[in-house]
Amino acid sequence: MVTNDKGISEVVKQVNREVARLIWDDQLDHEHLEKIVYDISPGPKPDYRCCIYKEREIVRHRIRLASQENADPRNTTTNVVQVIKPACDDCTIAAYSVTDICRFCLGKACLNSCHFGAISPGEHRMRIDPLKCKECGMCAKACPYGAIIHLERPCKKACPVGAIDYDEYGFCNIDENKCVHCGHCVHSCPFGALGSKVFLRTVIEAIKAGKEVYGMCAPAAEGQFGMGIGMGSIREALKKIGFTEMVEVGLGGDMTAAYEAKEWIDARKEGKKMTTSCCPAFISMIRHQFPKQYDENKSSTVSPMVAVSRYLKTIHPGCVTVFIGPCIAKKGETLNEFIADRPDCAITFDEMVELLASRGIKLQPEPENYQEASIFGKKFAATGGVAAAVIEVMKEMGEDTSSIKLLTATGGSECKKALLQLKSGRLAEDFVEGMMCPGGCVGGPSRMKAENEILKARTDLLKKADGRKILDNLKNYPMDQFSMHRDGHID
Repeated sequence: MVTNDKGISEVVKQVNREVARLIWDDQLDHEHLEKIVYDISPGPKPDYRCCIYKEREIVRHRIRLASQENADPRNTTTNVVQVIKPACDDCTIAAYSVTDICRFCLGKACLNSCHFGAISPGEHRMRIDPLKCKECGMCAKACPYGAIIHLERPCKKACPVGAIDYDEYGFCNIDENKCVHCGHCVHSCPFGALGSKVFLRTVIEAIKAGKEVYGMCAPAAEGQFGMGIGMGSIREALKKIGFTEMVEVGLGGDMTAAYEAKEWIDARKEGKKMTTSCCPAFISMIRHQFPKQYDENKSSTVSPMVAVSRYLKTIHPGCVTVFIGPCIAKKGETLNEFIADRPDCAITFDEMVELLASRGIKLQPEPENYQEASIFGKKFAATGGVAAAVIEVMKEMGEDTSSIKLLTATGGSECKKALLQLKSGRLAEDFVEGMMCPGGCVGGPSRMKAENEILKARTDLLKKADGRKILDNLKNYPMDQFSMHRDGHID
């Protein structure tokens, strides 16, 4: 994983790996969990916090998340993204701060601009009382030297939907009615104070129980693990650890594109604009902030992940389906009561790697002779990929697509701007492809490498895919036996 929290991610990986080992060995008890705490933070001096006791408490919260429990045992939240409070106390509480640039001038423009009595002279420069400051920003605008700066905490800055705020003690709070589980805050916090619940326990216990467990690997996987490691490599590694089989979710991309194409055709005839349905964080943004557009303009087709899960559960009744990708929001999608017949759980790429490591298995280069998706389904993971696949299906159906106007919105701000235009009736385009992560799923919060490395390896792997058509490919699957509608009914 390449983020600004590399040191934190190494601790998270170790915790996930060691907890997975305990689950395999039926040793998920207090004694063995405490051993992990002391192995990671042996003391007597701390490695990265003020004291060894705080380090250990943070690890304990991480262990709870890795054990599929809430970070705080007193918290009854069902949110996938959670706050690790022992780690959330080193950020500045004050949003505005006076720097050393302050000249302590006679004019005192900052003091005169403040209507809340929050600014007063200090010994060498002006000072701001964070308890009185209302964060209006007038002092910063008034200062002729630009000596007052706005210190926006990184978690709040990263959140695209304004779901993060702080309590009276400065601890981070997540508004569950706004959170879209995108996970952008998780890797933006330099103190590791945010994390997501891990579902390896569901996977391991299903394998141990002798159930048929099917991995569903996101098309973003191609390129994430470097040159020569593609779908075939992941498939073989998962089968070694006990998965029955793996199916690439690019196949679900073909399925979703086929059904969204029908919706787009009907929408064009009605003069109605539509949005895509594959990104769960984008869909959550629409549901939370644009309820009318959620009802009127959102595609009713399920995401590729749900499509593949329904397909697998149709031909293998009783099987357990596990999504694997770079996306934290997919964890939320598997818990989303608004979607019928959801997959059993979702894990990220790095969690999959630690699951394999818990049994001494590594990804190895394998012949890339496994393909179930068209090249369009495989490209669902990148910006423009969803729209391109839907347009391809429309062409295969004989539709004239030359006049269609598309808007590809990538990243939270672009998605929100597109939805505001749609709401106000000012959207010029016919269809909106929305992806909450910049660059699409390949740039998800749990990606494994830098973007340029992913692109290079991904380009090499995709060259090996054949040129099958989407609709021809889908003739090999029982599409009439399961629903592609979000509420589960068969059209």
